[in-house]
Amino acid sequence: REDIFPKNILMIGPTGVGKTEIARRLAQLARAPFIKVEATKFTEVGYVGRDVESIIRDLVASAVRLVEQERVEQIRPQAEERTLEKLANLLDPAFEAPEETNEEFTPANIFQRAYEIFGSKMDDGYPDEPVEPEQPLDPAEEQRKRKRRRARLLKRLRSGELDNEPVEIEVEESTNPFVQVFSPQGMEEMGLDIGNVMSPFPSRKTTRSLTVAEAREVLFQQEAQRMIDRQSVHREAIQRTEQTGIVFLDEIDKVAAKSGGAGPDVSREGVQRDLLPIIEGSTVQTKFGPVRTDHTLFICAGAFHMSKPSDLIPELQGRLPIRVELESLTESDFQRILREPKNALTKQYQKLLEADGVSLAFDDAALDEIARMATEVNNRVENIGARRLHTLLEKLLEEPLFDAPDTKEKKVHVTPEFVRQRLASLIQDVDLSRYIL
Repeated sequence: REDIFPKNILMIGPTGVGKTEIARRLAQLARAPFIKVEATKFTEVGYVGRDVESIIRDLVASAVRLVEQERVEQIRPQAEERTLEKLANLLDPAFEAPEETNEEFTPANIFQRAYEIFGSKMDDGYPDEPVEPEQPLDPAEEQRKRKRRRARLLKRLRSGELDNEPVEIEVEESTNPFVQVFSPQGMEEMGLDIGNVMSPFPSRKTTRSLTVAEAREVLFQQEAQRMIDRQSVHREAIQRTEQTGIVFLDEIDKVAAKSGGAGPDVSREGVQRDLLPIIEGSTVQTKFGPVRTDHTLFICAGAFHMSKPSDLIPELQGRLPIRVELESLTESDFQRILREPKNALTKQYQKLLEADGVSLAFDDAALDEIARMATEVNNRVENIGARRLHTLLEKLLEEPLFDAPDTKEKKVHVTPEFVRQRLASLIQDVDLSRYIL
């Protein structure tokens, strides 16, 4: 297992064919830590800019968030129950009072018990007046009444009946919420978190008045943070990063030296040389602990329309054994994109208009017409792949989206004639079509 390394991938294809989407879906299916970065944002170590090791630090931070979310879901029932108990105590503080107990008189508590029973009568200024003893309540009956009241209150909280009631809670606030400290380069390698070192301002508690619904969210987060073992989260996050982490390195072609170029280039070959040890496998220091990248999967992607994969330095080419060439999208691909995905663009626009009470329907022939026009514009102007569908649909539904809040017409039916009427004039005019992104 130690000797089997991941087969890093180089994806080659024009913009808009789904290189990033493939990697993102893969990470979601595998529940793996995933991060997308652009190679053009990094510079060689020693120059101003981000160094490539920050990729792994960001990946670990992503893994920590992923593991935290899973742990919160695991403890959600217990945390919600504790949250309801706290809300009940806040709404009726009497519930927090200790239960009455039938303590016997002992030399240690005789004066305290005597004051609790007779104190209010002894201080009335008439010591000679006979005192009528109060009938003591049955402790068991009192406890049953308290439990019944408690059960009724919890039932109302669960049903949401009290969501709009005001309640005061204590929340932690940092005294410098608008100050963000960025760690200088190399601080993580020394095992220091400069944000914690330079934060002399401890968090303080303030009392805020919130509705029960808002207080439930705040208290739930507080309870969840108390119940989660942070050290265990960090250990599991590091393990997932090392074993299943996926780094998607986009625009790798922009750091490839162009054909005929000479001399070292700070933002090009220097970045490639710095990527070599991370892709090959090295140890990167993060604030959560050291992370080994031996089994982290790297997916590099680029259009390579200005350069070729062979323009990458040979050492980097050898570390990307799998080459995948993606073809430009065709009209049939656009038709499938508009119909098949669970959250296709057409369904997104239907949901947007539903928010204003407007029903949107597409004919099959209308979807085919949109796909045909997208292909035509890509061929005549600039091929930007599936991103063309975004702008065509936005232009197509511009008026219904704008008029939706105030319109009396609550149905929009998109037919082929509707599509041609809105888009044909722009498609036919080459000069105007250049303004359609």
